[in-house]
Amino acid sequence: MRYFLLSVISLLLFSACKPKNSGGETSHSEHKYTNELVNESSPYLLQHAHNPVNWHAWNDATLAKAEAENKLLLISVGYAACHWCHVMEHESFEDTLVARVMNENFINVKVDREERPDVDDVYMTACQMSSDRSCGWPLNAFALPDGRPVFAGTYYPKKEWIDVLEYFKNAYQTEPQKMIDYAQSLTDGMKKREAINFNTEAASFTKNELTEIADAFLQNVDLKDGGRQGAPKFPLPNNWEFLLKYHHFTGDAQALEAALTTLDAMAQGGIYDHLGGGFARYSTDAVWLAPHFEKMLYDNGQLVSLYADAYKVTKNPLYQTRVEETLAFVARELTDKNGGFYSSLDADSEGEEGKFYVWHRHEIDSILGVKDGALFSDYYEVKGSGNWEEEKNILHRKMTLQRAAKQNNLTEEEARAKIAAAKEKLFAAREKRVRPGLDDKILTSWNALMLKGYTDAYAAFGEEEYKAAAIKNGEFLLKNAVQTDGRLNRNYKDGKSVINAFLDDYALTIQAFTALYEITFDERWLTEADNLAKYAIAHFQNPETQMFYYTSDTDADLIARKSELTDNVIPGSNSATARALFDLGTYLYKPEYIDTGKQMLNNMKPQIVEQQQPNFYSNWLQLYLDLVRPPYEVAVVGENAAAKRAELLKEYLPNALLLGGETEGNLALLEGKLQEGSTKIYVCQNKVCKFPVEEVEKAVALME
Repeated sequence: MRYFLLSVISLLLFSACKPKNSGGETSHSEHKYTNELVNESSPYLLQHAHNPVNWHAWNDATLAKAEAENKLLLISVGYAACHWCHVMEHESFEDTLVARVMNENFINVKVDREERPDVDDVYMTACQMSSDRSCGWPLNAFALPDGRPVFAGTYYPKKEWIDVLEYFKNAYQTEPQKMIDYAQSLTDGMKKREAINFNTEAASFTKNELTEIADAFLQNVDLKDGGRQGAPKFPLPNNWEFLLKYHHFTGDAQALEAALTTLDAMAQGGIYDHLGGGFARYSTDAVWLAPHFEKMLYDNGQLVSLYADAYKVTKNPLYQTRVEETLAFVARELTDKNGGFYSSLDADSEGEEGKFYVWHRHEIDSILGVKDGALFSDYYEVKGSGNWEEEKNILHRKMTLQRAAKQNNLTEEEARAKIAAAKEKLFAAREKRVRPGLDDKILTSWNALMLKGYTDAYAAFGEEEYKAAAIKNGEFLLKNAVQTDGRLNRNYKDGKSVINAFLDDYALTIQAFTALYEITFDERWLTEADNLAKYAIAHFQNPETQMFYYTSDTDADLIARKSELTDNVIPGSNSATARALFDLGTYLYKPEYIDTGKQMLNNMKPQIVEQQQPNFYSNWLQLYLDLVRPPYEVAVVGENAAAKRAELLKEYLPNALLLGGETEGNLALLEGKLQEGSTKIYVCQNKVCKFPVEEVEKAVALME
């Protein structure tokens, strides 16, 4: 069957993801074509609602139509911030000739991968298995009418796309059995690919084994420019969280160096928006200069947590500034009036990538004047010839303030003030440009990551507005994501919430609600987290292995019910579930939750150790650290509990779980700890407590 694919594989060009303006919708009467996507809420699907292609959404009716007409499914997957998705739309899906071939021979399905990551994962896996090339978005898959994949590829220019369409049309007409046989083989392979067994060996998590894993991790780090070696470079916040935590426990200097080198490089690089705050999705090069300019909520939520934690370790004011500026960006541009967080901003404006963010030198001089423009350009590496494409400049920093001041015959104080004023002027000028498009759908798991970012920022800096934003988002999720039957929905937009949630939605929301408890001592958040944990165990867990499927048992079956085992840009849903259950079980004194988390890691341990690719398991490794160094249960009980909690939160205590309140509340771990007339801090491990103290410094010393 391999020959069947070779002629198609040769047509694959490349995959990349850069955004396009989403723009606004106009009335149907103003469009020559309207398809079924007009009834959807996803901004990405709505962008295709007036293509001449007869697009359908992924649902039972669409699959039934393919079966009834005995046509191949053509499944095109993308998202609102994907540049090449929209290039292919313009070249092919808006072309009536191409549309005719597609409409006559296929049932055409558009999928927003952010709303339906389960569908995306099936056909992305098919791409990886059926193609020898890299896979990305747009993802274009051909499948039998029942959904079994035959082939998947990425972006195709118009001519090659027509050739691909003709190939599969003819193959299904002339050699249908070969396609059916191959689809079955591919499907069988997919079902086996992520199989994980129940590890019957006794769980053993040792410091020596962890050291070996961490050493392997560090071998892949670029200690000069930060990040993983090579290009492109993704932030991957969980990797650096692991190294910060590992350094805290072991004192390993290289682990700290690797993390901080990366944080410094990202904070000063072009991947960061130096005027408006916030990080782009990734850098196309090895030095963090040239990003794909889209800004994703999930990156910024995790990076706020990372920089807040790094500030606790280092007290580096740069890290505080990046947190403050990023949260200002999120509040300004990604926050709904009801407290939900939007998904992303596109990279393109006026059809041009990065146009909103980049500058010609003469523009800067015209706004700031030649003298102040020279200072600003020195400081942010702006050149007359440009540092990017077409003599344009991406703002980034290599120069120190001291050197920039000296070059411009200024004191540091004068230079600092002038640069701050220049940033305000340029930001105001930039606001007059055509803005990048906004994907304003609200996704539960991504909101949980941003909520957690706010709680971590509040912990580090004590700003009440961060705490208020976190609570408001938690209330938003309770009102709009949590359903009356105890389950979650994944999406929300314009008052509609219709997609049943996936495992990452549960795991990350449990973690977010647990974090809300830690900064408020309001036990309601633990109760809500517990309800979600119970539901996830009932509807997602494989009782034979204790691992969790990505989809609920209430969802319609896909061709494979898959589990997400590795960590990526976002922590994998199984590792997030294991950590969420471990922490929640500790808070609620539920050993069954703790034991499940341990068993899940024990199942994964052979894979983590044998593959020698620990950067794909960095969230699992944080749980490994918790099992080598069991967490402290730090109970703060008494009338001054809130003040002492605030002091403790400012410390970097990655293996401490804070609990307490002015009263003992209802948690078993707090029982008998209230002493009238004083506020005591109890440092405990495995329910065994040291002698209580009243001073925060003494409590911290008990954890060293």
